Amino acid sequence: MPDKSTLKRAAQDRRAGKSASTQAGEFARQEMHHIREGKHGAKNAKQAIAIGLSEARRAGVPLAAPEKGEAKERTRKGAQRALRAGKRGSAKKKASPRRSRAIQRVLKREPRSAASHRALSRQAHSAASRRTRSGRSAAARKAARTKGAAVRSRAAKKAARTRAAHRA
Repeated sequence: MPDKSTLKRAAQDRRAGKSASTQAGEFARQEMHHIREGKHGAKNAKQAIAIGLSEARRAGVPLAAPEKGEAKERTRKGAQRALRAGKRGSAKKKASPRRSRAIQRVLKREPRSAASHRALSRQAHSAASRRTRSGRSAAARKAARTKGAAVRSRAAKKAARTRAAHRA
């Protein structure tokens, strides 16, 4: 079950006109916090993100399931199931306690390093390398448009600090 603060942040993103993947990012972020605080683990960063995306779909974020050939068939079907569950809303069936416990036990055995800065950086790098240069550029332009003046200014200052640090 997602935290109230996560649902609130996702709703705020939706009102601001942010994309479904940005809204879902809040759930992935919550998942990283859960792993870091030791609630459970994950095999790798990709699995940690997938858990967050699944929660987002179930919470009603209209995040499309991957197309045929983009992901494993089982992953795609699971995403479609989660999306349908999110559309049903309040009428969703309660998960079986036995199954919940089994999943919880398995996740508790997984390592916590999946949410480390290094693991997330590696995952982001590999995900970005699968996109085209023009696609990445378009996403950056859209992000700049939806940021707003104050946040854009903060981002520019941070970028300047990072450049200065790398030069030194």
